[in-house]
Amino acid sequence: MKRAHPSILVVDDDPEIRQLVCDFLAREGMSVGSAADAQEMDAHLESTTFDLVVLDLMMPGEDGLSICRRLRSPNGPAILMLTAKSDEVDRIVGLEMGADDYLVKPFAPRELLARIRAILRRVSDTASTPATRRFAFDRYVIDLDARQITDQKGQGIALTSGEFDLLTCFVTQPRRVLSRDQILDRLRGRGVEPFDRSVDMLVSRLRRKLDLAGADQSLISTVRNSGYLLVTPVARLP
Repeated sequence: MKRAHPSILVVDDDPEIRQLVCDFLAREGMSVGSAADAQEMDAHLESTTFDLVVLDLMMPGEDGLSICRRLRSPNGPAILMLTAKSDEVDRIVGLEMGADDYLVKPFAPRELLARIRAILRRVSDTASTPATRRFAFDRYVIDLDARQITDQKGQGIALTSGEFDLLTCFVTQPRRVLSRDQILDRLRGRGVEPFDRSVDMLVSRLRRKLDLAGADQSLISTVRNSGYLLVTPVARLP
């Protein structure tokens, strides 16, 4: 059930930023907690269930990537990575570690709020979907809830979090051209600048892994000036 007042934990070692974010989110009707480091965060999580963690990347002690890695679980909070780093590699690494979105400092409070709400909508939509979400395509079976993909021999295929989420976009919208912005909006809750090539990199890696696992054909087609398309039929399994 969706909460009337989403619960947000802000983890940032900068006390000024932490207070500004907490005050702003509280004014927007959210229940907010704050922590200066991983130890304070863990203490909060032991006593309170949060819907989302706003997590700074660069902190003394355990950094944001390490925290993100251990928080990421099907029943864990959503994660919005907050950092002063703007390099594309840092953004991709953060998403690969399981972050739901990535916001670079300095940022507009309204943009932070919009991204938080987008993430919470996606989480709510996922929770309201049917209990069984298994699909068959080509020679593979993908289980969206177990986050597993197997071939026709039952052998698992190792995908990163980003690769699995990308494949999920395709199997839930088969034979439909998806633009890079549409894919990134699905993965991260927003459109991005045209120079962001993270989708292209993910598609390339996903194609390679499916090819190595024995796909009957090139499953993901590039549609010039439009985006990408999963060309094989997809069937929902009971």
